[in-house]
Amino acid sequence: MRHFDYLSAEERDELFYGKPVSFNRNTEKEILSCSLGATLYMPATKATISQDIVRKKHEGLVSMVACLEDAIGDHEVVEAEQSLLKQFATLAHQLRLGELDINDVPLIFIRVRDAAQMKRIADTLGEDLYVLAGFVFPKFTSRNGEEYFSILHSINAPLSFTVYGMPILESAEVIYKETRVDELVSIRQILDKYEDLVLNVRMGATDFSSLFGLRRGPDVTIYDISTIRDCISDMVNIFTRTEKGYVLSGPVWEYFTNGDRLLKPQLRESPFEKQLGGVQGRKLRLKLLNKFEDGLIKEVLLDKENGLTGKTIIHPSHIKIIHSLSVVSHEEYEDAMSILQSNSNGVLKSHFSNKMNEVKPHTNWAKRVLVKSKIYGVYHGHNNFINLLAKSSKIQLQYSR
Repeated sequence: MRHFDYLSAEERDELFYGKPVSFNRNTEKEILSCSLGATLYMPATKATISQDIVRKKHEGLVSMVACLEDAIGDHEVVEAEQSLLKQFATLAHQLRLGELDINDVPLIFIRVRDAAQMKRIADTLGEDLYVLAGFVFPKFTSRNGEEYFSILHSINAPLSFTVYGMPILESAEVIYKETRVDELVSIRQILDKYEDLVLNVRMGATDFSSLFGLRRGPDVTIYDISTIRDCISDMVNIFTRTEKGYVLSGPVWEYFTNGDRLLKPQLRESPFEKQLGGVQGRKLRLKLLNKFEDGLIKEVLLDKENGLTGKTIIHPSHIKIIHSLSVVSHEEYEDAMSILQSNSNGVLKSHFSNKMNEVKPHTNWAKRVLVKSKIYGVYHGHNNFINLLAKSSKIQLQYSR
């Protein structure tokens, strides 16, 4: 897989100063953990999962989760599990025959209901587990976490490849203030014990909200919901510290159709007109506004500022937006390189003469930028996410330079 492979070579040359690298389920964990981007959830009852992967139905898709938990009814579990096993066995068979290349297979995860179901699926697939990047553990707590990871460890023992685990923190123990810190610290201790198997830490903001009878509207971000914002803050504090930190993924954005607005749109006109010209810029901006995707853009920007990487999605229309916002700007890249290549421990003036770069306090930031630059690429100096979205939407670019 490689981000933005749906673009032509000429389009990638036009957009990127540094192009994204290829990756697959066997790529080293440091790169893989940051590569998931927009992770598409779908019910395991979906009968065309394997067909959609082979046909590359969703442009830009690099990671997906087939859900056996909340996305299906209790009466559908047996049928969904059998269907999923059959489809993944088919994909594994195509890989063995060379009809499908591992580099063309998205990172695939199964969200299980419990550890026993994970063990049953792994035993049934056997060597065909190779098609899976890992399992997702819902409602992960300090009480069930050890069981999940101890069984995952036993699954991995005979394998020549790694099957990862991704815990989802979405329980009352995590969100309720009186238990939160102790619970997060206990979860962190479990993850540290199985560090090599932890690919991402994810959060269930919808489940958190439901415990308070809340649901955010399309005009606000999850950071406007104070109870959730405070919990995210503590999760960032405990899990993403630069020394032995984990990748923490952003919560799902729930909206993908238009509707009535109460607040003003959150996208200014001028950046779009500057990058694309008047007609094309207004056309792309209106397209985003009509689907409430201006709210998604704002939330992704806030995710990034708070140290979150990637995002859960429930609609494929969100893939290109999230990935376009994940590309490193030319300015960020030059600042990062300047910091890491400096022979001084002091203050440097940015090449862009608009900020100061302090080598010691900005080094960890710079290292993260370079990892992201490999995965998502680096824009040319005159490009940004607007240009990439325009290319992705087949809107003719008219640069204003």
